[in-house]
Amino acid sequence: MKIAVAGGTGTVGTHVVDVARERGHEVVVLSRSAGVDLVGGTGLSDALAGVDAVVDVASTQTVSAKESTAFFSAVTRNLLAAEIEAGVGHHVALSIVGIDKAPHSYYAGKVEQENIVRSGSVPWTILRATQFHEFAAQIRARASFGPVSIVPKMVSQPIAAREVAERSIDLAEQPATGRVADLGGPREERMADMVRRYARAVGARGVVLEVPVPGAYGRAMRDGTLVPAPDADRGRQSFEEWLDAQSR
Repeated sequence: MKIAVAGGTGTVGTHVVDVARERGHEVVVLSRSAGVDLVGGTGLSDALAGVDAVVDVASTQTVSAKESTAFFSAVTRNLLAAEIEAGVGHHVALSIVGIDKAPHSYYAGKVEQENIVRSGSVPWTILRATQFHEFAAQIRARASFGPVSIVPKMVSQPIAAREVAERSIDLAEQPATGRVADLGGPREERMADMVRRYARAVGARGVVLEVPVPGAYGRAMRDGTLVPAPDADRGRQSFEEWLDAQSR
C-alpha cells in the first residue's frame, strides 16, 4: 500500500512512519520539509497522488479552544478535499479518549475534527487513544521553571506511542470501519507520579508540584473522563516498562 502520514514527524507520527515502512508499505510524509502545508493546503494534491490511505496524526501545541479548532478544522478539511481529488479510499484519524465529554480547550479542536471526518465523503476510521507515555517528558519540558515542575492534577491510562502507531497502521490496512474501540494503556497513572518517575529515570533533580487546573477542562483531567471504559482495548507496555526501555 501507499500510505500518507499527516503529522509524520511528531511524537506518534514518527512511529507510524516506522511501522508502515517495516511492514513494506510505501510512505509519504506530509510535512513542510516535504513541501506540504497542512494548514494552508499547499502541496497536498501532488503528495497524495496514488495514495491508498491517509493516517492523520497531526497535532498542535495549544490550550486555546479557538486555536485548536482553527488548526484541526483547516487540516482536516484540506486533507479530505485533497483525498477526494486524488481518489484516496480511506482516511484514518487519531483522536483522544473522552473528548466528547470534555469538549474544552485543546479537545474542542479534536471534537471538531471528528465531526468533519464523519460528515465527509471519504470512507473513514476514527481511533481514540489515551495520552502517550511520552506525555510525561513533554509536560516536564514545557512546565519546568528552574528546579520546579508544575504538573496538572490528572488521572490517565497512558499508552506507548509505538502501540498507537501499530494500531493505526492495522486500521489503515483494512477497509474503513468508522469509530473503532478506544485504545488505552494497561493501567491508570497519576500524571504527577509519571513526571516524578521520568525525572528520576533521566537523573533530573527538582520538585514536582501537582496543581488542579480550574474549570471543566481541569475537572475532566481529574475525574476519570479521559480514562477508557472497561470494554476498551488495552496496550501491553506499562509506563514503568517504557521507562526501562528508554534507559536501555
